[in-house]
Amino acid sequence: RSAGLDPMSPRVTLPEPVVISKFWKNRTHQAVVVSLSTFEGRNICDLRTHAMKDGRLVPTTKGLAIMVLRLPELAKAVNAALAKARELGLIDDEGEGE
Repeated sequence: RSAGLDPMSPRVTLPEPVVISKFWKNRTHQAVVVSLSTFEGRNICDLRTHAMKDGRLVPTTKGLAIMVLRLPELAKAVNAALAKARELGLIDDEGEGE
């Protein structure tokens, strides 16, 4: 909840998923899709592998669904991994890797 909102007001829910980002995972036409949605009354961030089927991307069972309240922790961990990968020479400053 944002500061200044009535704590007794109903929680914000999403009527349908909001896709934040998509990028190709590999050359076998698998993609990673990052989305925000409400599942069983809880707001989640879903990072999921999607595969091509009949010309469109469909979700697989491989992925991570995390409560949106944990996003700052996830962002901190991903940023730490990015910094370490750069430090180890695994990727350059522009994000290009092997």
